[in-house]
Amino acid sequence: MAESDEDQGKMPMLEHLVELRTRLMWAVGGFVLCFIVSFYFAGPIFNFLVQPLADLWEGEEARRLIFTALTEKFFTEIKIAFFVGAFISFPLVANQLWMFVAPGLYKNEKHAFLPFLIATPVLFFIGGAFVYYFVLPVAWSFFAGFEQSAAEGPLAIQLEPKVDQYLSLVMRLVFAFGLSFELPVVMTLLTKVGMIGTAGMRKNRRYAIVIAFVAAAILTPPDPISQLGLAIPIILLYEISILCAKFVEKGRDDPQNEPETDEA
Repeated sequence: MAESDEDQGKMPMLEHLVELRTRLMWAVGGFVLCFIVSFYFAGPIFNFLVQPLADLWEGEEARRLIFTALTEKFFTEIKIAFFVGAFISFPLVANQLWMFVAPGLYKNEKHAFLPFLIATPVLFFIGGAFVYYFVLPVAWSFFAGFEQSAAEGPLAIQLEPKVDQYLSLVMRLVFAFGLSFELPVVMTLLTKVGMIGTAGMRKNRRYAIVIAFVAAAILTPPDPISQLGLAIPIILLYEISILCAKFVEKGRDDPQNEPETDEA
């Protein structure tokens, strides 16, 4: 018995759903594997994250971090495994997304989208490295300066961070800087689809500067070091975004750059 036209029309959609399920299974499986590996190394990873504070307290053997709940350290390592596993598995997840979407794109669309897919984790990593190597040492020194010895008051006030609060603060800063460093990708994509242009970006530069400082005040702890450490890079990245957008507009307006399509 021949299949009806309705059944034939449903087959492509069913094939897409099967492919989507396969891509999701690979993505979730890759994340779970990275999560398990990251959990095994959660202790050394936490020691790496706490190193800027350890460097500040170098030579002071009485210094320590504490946890006050029985499950606090365990769940802290779970969070570490989740964050690290998500970052490590991102290339695999992005690759599965690309393999699902790419067959429906024109050649010029593939060439336009792929660089942004590669640049996203790279820029996020640069933002995280910037906060770890440059912002954290200065910020921790600033906060530790509020300690008080017994000679300066009736009681000594000593810093003893909790492990979960320390991790939360570090990850908050890492994500704030990592996402902020994605600004050139976002602005260039918006320029590519025609939502913004270099003329408008230059005209609204003063508003962008104000927004950068407001975002820094919201995303970082209430100290001037962290806020300036985020606001200034955002402003510089905005200027880089203008240059990238100008390059995109120049390539889009070039009459020699005609869209290429896949052959049927």
